[in-house]
This record gives sequence, structure tokens and C-alpha cells, in this order.
Amino acid sequence: MNREREIPVRIIVRRKKQGHAHHGGAWKVAFADFMTAMFALFLVLWLVNQSTDIKSAVAGYFQDPLGRANEFGSSILPGQGAQASMVRDVSTPNDIVQLRRDRLVAAAHHIQERVNQAPELAEVKKYLEVQVTSEGLYIQLLEDSTGVFFESGRSAPSVRGREILKLLGSELGALPFPVRVDGYTDARPYAGSSNYSNWELSADRANAARRIMAENGLAIDQVQQIRGHADRDLRTPGDPNAASNRRVTIMMLLTGPGDSRADSTHVAAPADSAHAAATVGGAL
Repeated sequence: MNREREIPVRIIVRRKKQGHAHHGGAWKVAFADFMTAMFALFLVLWLVNQSTDIKSAVAGYFQDPLGRANEFGSSILPGQGAQASMVRDVSTPNDIVQLRRDRLVAAAHHIQERVNQAPELAEVKKYLEVQVTSEGLYIQLLEDSTGVFFESGRSAPSVRGREILKLLGSELGALPFPVRVDGYTDARPYAGSSNYSNWELSADRANAARRIMAENGLAIDQVQQIRGHADRDLRTPGDPNAASNRRVTIMMLLTGPGDSRADSTHVAAPADSAHAAATVGGAL
């Protein structure tokens, strides 16, 4: 009887559930790194689609964010390091044209320095003219009666002509602007084959100049035109047979086909009227 009255004792074990450990702010750091990487990616994609002028302005800013390059250069010590370009606003077409003109002026000075420092070009540098005009950087290879860059009646450049064209190819190839090459002759008829005239000779000289520059740095897609003028545009109209009428000219243009931003304001560019046909540092 007593056994039937006994109540069984049940032991209930309750296990205490522990909460998840605190993760802290590590995920925030990872998310911030991800957002920074995405921002950098979109910035690079934006820069890739910009013009060379905008890229140059951005590069100039990172080279000299404080705008003190003229004072300190790229070094913290005064007077040392490379001088970075002054950062300027390029928000308008006029600013872009002016920025391009400044780059061409700097290129003209650099060409002049290289020619002056080359002993092998000492005798011919007076026949090289470098100018910055309203149209762009204008370079003339002039001739005399002895044939400085091209011998009379020949389309292949002389040794000195090849040297100067190599130098010009390396300099102009460092800039992104289009190039036009023109050839001219005097009024004397070509004395060779009857199927070959001053028209072919002037065009062949211009093309020979292009070929040598292209072999030494000038990009193929930079060349916009190769033109032969024969004796239709004389440098010395009073003396059609003068040797000075024989020349090859190279024009690096401020603007190119389809460059509507610069074309629309090219005539009204600030320095056009003041610096048209102004020789940089005088004729070489």
C-alpha cells in the first residue's frame, strides 16, 4: 500500500543557453575598405574617359596639391626637384586651348635647348625655325644653295636632316596633338624623269620626314596630313628660284578634327592675337 502512494521524483535539468559572442566593429572596417576600393575604381573609370587635358590637370594637382611647385619644386628643399606645372582651371574651352598652347610653348623651348646642346647640329640650327602661332607649333626646315636637310632634287634627307627629324620625332611624339607635314620646292623644273615633277618631290620629302619621325617616337595616328605644294607657296615670292623656297614644315596643331570644344573658341583664344607667328626664343 505504501508503495502505491509513493510519488516518483522527477529531476528536471534546465540548461542555460548562452548568447552569441559580441562581434565588435570588424565588419565596419571591412565595409569601409570595400567602399574605398569601389570609389577608387569609379574614379579610375572616370579618368580613363577624360581628355588628355583633363588628365594633365589632374596629374598636375597630385604632383603639386598645394600649388607651390614654382617655389619648392617636387622636393621639400627649396630649389631642388622637378618643377611641376601650375594647376589651373580647365572648365571652359578657352582654358583648354590655353593649356594646350602652354604645352606647345614648353615643347618649343625644349626643342631649342636640345638643338643648342647637340654639337652635330651646330652648323644647321640657323636653318631651323620653331614658332608658336595661332594654329599651333610651327617648325620649318629651311634650305640654302648647298642643301642643308635635303640635297637639291632628292627626296631622301641628308645625314643632318635625319638627325634633326629624329629629334623632332621624339619631342613631338611626347605630346598627344595631331601633326601635319608639308613639303615645298622652288620654281625650277625638276631635271630628272619626265614622269616626276616638283609635285612628287615636295610630297615625297614631306613623307620622308614623316617616316623618320614615326621611327623615332611620333605616333602613326598623330599624323593628320602629308601635303606637297611644289612651288605654289613660295617663301620668297620675289625670287621664285631662291633656295629658301625649298623647305619642309611640320605643324603640331592645337586642335584636331572633331575637337568641337576647342574648335568653337579657337579664333577667340586669349593669346591668338598677341602671339600669332611669334618665334619662341627667336629663330634657331
